[in-house]
Amino acid sequence: MTAELRSVNGRFLDLSLRLPDELRGLEPALRELIGSAVRRGKVELRMATQQGSTDAWPTPGADQLNRLSRLEAQVQGWLPGARGLSVNEVMQWCRGGSTAERLDDTAIEAVRRCVDGLREARAREGERLAAMLLDRIRQLRELAARAGPLVPQVVQRQQQRFLDRWHEALASVQAAQSVPAQALQERALNEAAAYAIRIDVAEELTRLASHLDEIERLLTAGGELGKRLDFLIQELQREANTLGSKSAALELTSISVEMKVLVEQMREQVQNIE
Repeated sequence: MTAELRSVNGRFLDLSLRLPDELRGLEPALRELIGSAVRRGKVELRMATQQGSTDAWPTPGADQLNRLSRLEAQVQGWLPGARGLSVNEVMQWCRGGSTAERLDDTAIEAVRRCVDGLREARAREGERLAAMLLDRIRQLRELAARAGPLVPQVVQRQQQRFLDRWHEALASVQAAQSVPAQALQERALNEAAAYAIRIDVAEELTRLASHLDEIERLLTAGGELGKRLDFLIQELQREANTLGSKSAALELTSISVEMKVLVEQMREQVQNIE
């Protein structure tokens, strides 16, 4: 008997079984065995039975032949067109009947060994993936550290630019209308403050650092964390996108692009983690 278990990356468990006819009755037990050990990915099990050249054909017993004869007569009574059993089919039936229980036990044990091997391989792969993800976390922290000091500078620079343009516009308006200068000045300051709030990305950087802390904690703790990592990677992607959309300076835009690349690399690898 041969058993082969293949696994492909995926967010959910997609289990496919390809079994010979004599093992079809084991499908529920095999699904339970594999499903209890594998949570994510596309898993395919292939099994085949082989007859050894030294396997002796059993001598059919009288009880077996009598029972088979009665079953054949019963079937042909209901289905007159059914053909009779051949000698080879009778021998196969007698052989299968004498070894069915032993074959089932062998199949279960073969699949259990395959599952153990798959889990060991995934554990080794998980260690490598965890190291890679921790390295990406380190790089994202470095990018966030670079972006942090730039935020107040960018906000102040953009606020001053906004005020300069506003004053130019006010000069032309005051020349044509009698509008109090103080009222215009207050409105300009309010508009500048609102604009500064819109381009301030300090909150996004704080949330990004919080998500990185949680991912690092999960990787250190271990266990089944694939779905939680999926969610956190989505949050990282959202913060990196927001940082890019609110960026008012080329420096922050460049940092946002680098963050997106790292987060995408993490997203692809997280699908391999249970």
